[in-house]
Amino acid sequence: MTATTRVLVVEDNEDMRVAVAAELRAQGFQVDEAADLAAAEAALTRGDPDCAVFDRMLPDGDAVAYVGRRRQDGWTVPVLFLTARDTVADRVTGFEHGGDDYLVKPFAVPEMTARVTALCRRQGERRSPVLRHSDLEVDSARRQVRRGGVLLTLSDKEFAILEYLMARPEQAVTRSELIDHCWDTSNDPMSNVVDVVVRRLRAKLREPELIHTVRGVGYRFGDARSSS
Repeated sequence: MTATTRVLVVEDNEDMRVAVAAELRAQGFQVDEAADLAAAEAALTRGDPDCAVFDRMLPDGDAVAYVGRRRQDGWTVPVLFLTARDTVADRVTGFEHGGDDYLVKPFAVPEMTARVTALCRRQGERRSPVLRHSDLEVDSARRQVRRGGVLLTLSDKEFAILEYLMARPEQAVTRSELIDHCWDTSNDPMSNVVDVVVRRLRAKLREPELIHTVRGVGYRFGDARSSS
């Protein structure tokens, strides 16, 4: 997985949620955790993950119905349902409401991780794997960055921030957005840490500068302009 592959885990059983999240993080994913649909909705307002794992029956409703409503609005994030309901009718209902995979409890956590990996890979294949601007090229699939044909060595966070900014050319991106996308919920940094990472990233990218400070907001990726 790339440094920015994100998974949302929605599970009200704390022991299971912690175990699933820990295994996913060990495999290189960034993980957001939610104990119910309301918390999941709040997490999704910060941006879509590459995959979402939903326990089916949550304290505030059935995740199948929730995902079905989101699918009607055009939501395309791959979804894996976790559930104790194991009849054929239950599985069919899950798929009919927009589920991409269905895993019955109890399950082996490594199997769940393998299924999430497959869903994230499928989602990634739908996206353009290479971002380009001028002489800068970011290959998300290979996690490689080149400028002027020269391969650059970036840290995970540097790569994550560059990929996120580059996918939003000429848009002002706040430090909070970068924290939400490039750090998971178990390790939120202070905003000055973002500034430190951006400063290192700028040095590695060299001139002409492509990451610009937007005063009072955050950063913008693109060509220089006097309003930045």
